[in-house]
Amino acid sequence: MNPMVSFVVPCYKLAHLLPECVESILDQTYKDFEILIMDDCSPDNTPEVARSFTDPRIRYIRNEPNLGHLRNYNKGIEQARGEFIWLISADDRFRNRTALEQYVLFMEANPTAGFACCPAVELINGVETGIAKYSVVADRNTFFKGHDFLKVLLYADVVIAGSGMVRRACYERFGAFPLDLPYAGDWYMWCLFALHYDVAYLAEPMVNYRGHDLSMTNVLRNKNIEILVKDNLNVLWRTMHNARVARYGDVEQMSLKALAYEYARYVTGSKYPGYQMAWGDLDESIAALSSSKTEAKEVKARIFVSVADQYFTCGDIARSQDAYIRALKVKPLLIAAIAKLLILKFGPITRHLRTRRLSSRESRERALVAAVSKRDHAETKRAVPINGTI
Repeated sequence: MNPMVSFVVPCYKLAHLLPECVESILDQTYKDFEILIMDDCSPDNTPEVARSFTDPRIRYIRNEPNLGHLRNYNKGIEQARGEFIWLISADDRFRNRTALEQYVLFMEANPTAGFACCPAVELINGVETGIAKYSVVADRNTFFKGHDFLKVLLYADVVIAGSGMVRRACYERFGAFPLDLPYAGDWYMWCLFALHYDVAYLAEPMVNYRGHDLSMTNVLRNKNIEILVKDNLNVLWRTMHNARVARYGDVEQMSLKALAYEYARYVTGSKYPGYQMAWGDLDESIAALSSSKTEAKEVKARIFVSVADQYFTCGDIARSQDAYIRALKVKPLLIAAIAKLLILKFGPITRHLRTRRLSSRESRERALVAAVSKRDHAETKRAVPINGTI
């Protein structure tokens, strides 16, 4: 009989951490699972370490040659036999023996949930440094309607990759990781699943994710910051298009707002240290990713408004006014831009009222984004180049 859960454990140059990951799985109180160690042609002693495990539930698969991380993930998903598939990197681990039991029970009690996740605690040099605040979505176990969870996901990837257990039906319906999203593939998958399925969230942080120079996140951040930017934007464009195809008009509008906000963070230089998107690069990105000239015009106008809003909240009135004018040049009858531009011209009292209104409306999403940005900055500083295909 097939196991209930399949753990897919991708491993590249992580032989020294693999035992902690595997042993934390074997130690789970829920025992109906298999473990697929996916060795992506590691140049270290991964084969020796993997073959040292004698549990019959463990399968060791080595790629020859190196496939790259996404193809390795997808190969593991294809080989998995469980009703639920849990992708957990060899450098992550469980910190709770009952985690799998809790996950399975919660998912079985909520059959419309496509995936389950929980907050995570970071490990630095083997020591827990605290919970990842951006991964905290609720203070108790919560069954989310998918679109409600997507409202949060659109502004930040709040799902720690190693904390997500996915119902097999999700992969069967939508396929595995898209190969053209090397950095944000998991974020895209969470958004895609939440668009069509509900989400089971467990409030207890039951997984450790490790911060170190060999982590996939750090490798990709160091490789080319523009890959990150392109991937992040692609996730939001595709989610907006997916919502349109599925005829979820409200989600399409939510995605458009989040997309404009993401672009604005790049244009204003507030997301990644040392990176700022030029107006010309903005035009090229929109032209490449939009599905029509009408859509391109709408998105561009919304981006200018979001840029203006961000400059306004920072007190840069001149740049804010310039961005509102840019928005109106693209779409002259855009009410939001007209109203806000008029407010700028009516003096400090009206500006103060508008600042309070903006802060109230966007406080949660800004707090969430700030938490993720703090993580982004820290990991960017730690990132160093390494050899090997990713």
